[in-house]
Amino acid sequence: MKLMLPCLGLAGLLLAASAATMAEGMPRTQAPEGAKVYFIEPHDGATVGKTFTVKFGLKGMGVAPAGVDSPNTGHHHLLVDLKEQPAMDQPLPANDNIRHFGKGQTETELTLPPGKHTLQLLVGDKNHVPLDPPVESQKITITVK
Repeated sequence: MKLMLPCLGLAGLLLAASAATMAEGMPRTQAPEGAKVYFIEPHDGATVGKTFTVKFGLKGMGVAPAGVDSPNTGHHHLLVDLKEQPAMDQPLPANDNIRHFGKGQTETELTLPPGKHTLQLLVGDKNHVPLDPPVESQKITITVK
């Protein structure tokens, strides 16, 4: 029992330090000056079928898969019908509203239900953390028929 108490104390200290680091956020990678991300297709206001192609454009920097530490690169994240911007100092979560393209993809086939939808692109670094300042596209609205 005596041996476990110091271990529990150390575990608690490590847990507290980890929580403090997460609360402060992760270090952010500096965005190259003038970097821009944009949609090649679809265009803002487009009407598309249930399944359609989304092509990502990037200017002023390169695309590299997640985990690759190469200067002036990042990878795409597609924000679908996102109501609020994600935390810019944390790795982006992967879910139906935040789609990751960590293999370095520059396009995708997307299937959405009929109706109006918003799309936005956001570039993340090797750790899925948005660049500083964020390299993000304008939000576009599409209609799925």
